[in-house]
Amino acid sequence: MSSGKILVAQGGGPTAVINQSLVGVVLEARRHHDVRLVYGARHGVRGIVDEDFVDLTQETSHNLELVAGTPASALGSTRDKPDLAYCQEIFKVLQAHRIEHFFYIGGNDSADTVRIVADEANKAGYPLRSLHIPKTIDNDLVGNDHTPGFPSAARFVAQAFAGANLDNAALPGVYVGVVMGRHAGFLTAASALGKKFADDGPHLIYLPERTFELERFLADVKATYERLGRCVIAVSEGIHDASGRPIAAQLAKDLEHDAHGNVQLSGNGALADLLCEEIKTKLRIKRVRGDTFGYLQRSFVGCVSDVDQREAREVGEKAVQYALWGDRDGSVAIERTGFYSVDYRLQPLEAVAGKTRTMEDGFIAASGTDVTDAFRLYLRPLLGSGMPDAFRLRPAPVPKVLKR
Repeated sequence: MSSGKILVAQGGGPTAVINQSLVGVVLEARRHHDVRLVYGARHGVRGIVDEDFVDLTQETSHNLELVAGTPASALGSTRDKPDLAYCQEIFKVLQAHRIEHFFYIGGNDSADTVRIVADEANKAGYPLRSLHIPKTIDNDLVGNDHTPGFPSAARFVAQAFAGANLDNAALPGVYVGVVMGRHAGFLTAASALGKKFADDGPHLIYLPERTFELERFLADVKATYERLGRCVIAVSEGIHDASGRPIAAQLAKDLEHDAHGNVQLSGNGALADLLCEEIKTKLRIKRVRGDTFGYLQRSFVGCVSDVDQREAREVGEKAVQYALWGDRDGSVAIERTGFYSVDYRLQPLEAVAGKTRTMEDGFIAASGTDVTDAFRLYLRPLLGSGMPDAFRLRPAPVPKVLKR
């Protein structure tokens, strides 16, 4: 006899719309008469092995809707990257609680966790449907046109660089903004959508899809500064040399490593500070400023794409429909149709698990320091409605009276 129990969890970095997916799962599941209880695991897979569950069946629809519009992970998240033994513990807990449907909202590592858990259930002959629901601001999940969370973060980045450009035009100098993205440059590339006029920044964009050469970088900055009297630069935290070694690791000492063994690129201002120092000392430019966007771009309140909100809700709903009606494991994927609309399909977990999408060559300009119109057309519909705009004075010069 069916238990009618489902479990949902959130993993990895929070986003501005991840709770839309959570609420999409809960509300859609509660519409199905076969579902009796909807549990949420606190702090992702760590909460599952610790049996740290909350009963979301008891939440009111009104409060769920309020939570849906709130950024960051309402259930809490984790950076744990489960191996086989860890996933076997997850499966034991799911069995003990007679969970029949498991939904995990996260990136490619989360998809891999779902894949392993699904394999364990299949080997044991246990009736478990395991669904991965896409989420990541990096936009690096294969098989997806784009990933929920990315459009809102991209909207923030575009607006932030539009503001930085205005500041830089008022007080000219060099500005360096470091954006998240270890392997994929989508989010850094979004800075280009903040440009309105031809001489607006960012004037230079550096992505991890291209090899970074410090001497060439300095030459690019020098040429732009001499041409415009200022320079706004967008840099991905994941820029690297020809060997693949992160530039941050070359220029800095004693960098931390994350739980996956990678150099800790986010959450510190090392790369921005180091690049600024190179510009000051090598180019002798006095006014040089740098920012690291860090965690601001992930869950910024009030800077959310309405398109992103809608699609994040729908991937949660579709996951439940695929699980309960289609009786299949898999990862929900977004497909673009028409000028701009989307459809959803279920792809095999192994097609997504542990794989990383990077920016297509057609999105990166031949110079390697800009994006193409194809990328601008790709991203603009995702940013949603009501994007702010910036304007300029049209000054009429007054003739000088004193000759100096």
